[in-house]
Amino acid sequence: MPATVIPTALLAGVAIVTGCYVALNLVYLHVLPLELVRSSTHIAADAADAVIGRGGSTVLAALVMISSAGALTGIVLTGPRVYYSMARDGFAPRWLGHVDPRFETPTHAIAAQAAWASVLAATGVYRQLVTRVIYTEWLFFALMAAGLFALRRRRGYRAEYRTWGYPIVPAVFIAVSLAIVINQFIVAPREAAVGLGLVALGAPVYYMTHAHRRLS
Repeated sequence: MPATVIPTALLAGVAIVTGCYVALNLVYLHVLPLELVRSSTHIAADAADAVIGRGGSTVLAALVMISSAGALTGIVLTGPRVYYSMARDGFAPRWLGHVDPRFETPTHAIAAQAAWASVLAATGVYRQLVTRVIYTEWLFFALMAAGLFALRRRRGYRAEYRTWGYPIVPAVFIAVSLAIVINQFIVAPREAAVGLGLVALGAPVYYMTHAHRRLS
């Protein structure tokens, strides 16, 4: 039942991630001098070298690459299918909704994501990409939470699960999400503006698609 599974999954997931982060920071403090913890820009690599010896950072880098491969698989599986669904619903160019007749995969959407990811990777280093792009997700998180207010006002809406604390919980979440976005503009205004501009490039495509739907 969603009313049982969703709260359990959310609470357990948050508790596990929080526990891992706290434990990892305790390890850093245990194996490294406090001054090094304060000044290090590659603390995980420094901790690996302290525990394993010289070359520990290389082992850590290999582990990160293996972990990234798993995350990349999930992104490749889910991201293009969002474009595919948008195309099928008329919110993106139709060619993104093409499905390979043999493998039954959204090949055009996969190619589009690969091309865009390559463009991003060629325009800056990892830190720049995070600063430009990742923070913009919080704008959409805020919009999703705001959508809950509109959804609950729909006539006949019957949810299988309702979170506690409405409307305070989603309102606080929206405020925190927007605070993260504002903080990014304060810390790195130029990079943040570039990232928001990249997201805004999708607006003309969206409205052009809608105009085509109205004319057809």
